[in-house]
Amino acid sequence: MLHWYVIHSKPQKEFFLEDQLSLRRLEAYCPTVHVPRPGQKKWKFRPYFPGYLFAHIDLDEVNASVLRWMPGAVGLVHFGGDLACIPDSLLNEIRYRVDQINAESEKPAASLFKAGDAVTIHSGPFAGYEAVFCAELRDDERVQVLLRLLQDYTVRVDLPVSQIELTKQNRS
Repeated sequence: MLHWYVIHSKPQKEFFLEDQLSLRRLEAYCPTVHVPRPGQKKWKFRPYFPGYLFAHIDLDEVNASVLRWMPGAVGLVHFGGDLACIPDSLLNEIRYRVDQINAESEKPAASLFKAGDAVTIHSGPFAGYEAVFCAELRDDERVQVLLRLLQDYTVRVDLPVSQIELTKQNRS
């Protein structure tokens, strides 16, 4: 009977092992999230569970030792002597969650703010200050905020978007 099992891969060999399973006509799923490369517009894919992936197999047809000696594999994951078997419902929930994460990460972080939003600077040289969001800059990784330094003195400051967050009163 077909079940989803967890396979432990060698370090950074998740995608290679997924290909090895596919070559043997075995269904495999390696949940991946795409993350931005610092300072670049390109994205790269990273395993959501580094060192692990899922295989939909019938252990009556495929010997477990085949999976242990497959290139890139360490073997099937066991808990207390029992194989880690994942219910279809849990695997579907993992797929759904990974899809949500990827859909959210495709939006530039700066697009989460709109002009006039009150923001708090949580890191960098202006950490702890409150500001008003002005605009996102061309590279999608930097924003411009209006920072109030003295009573009525404000200055426009360009910051990495990762250094700001909406103030608590703006969050819904």
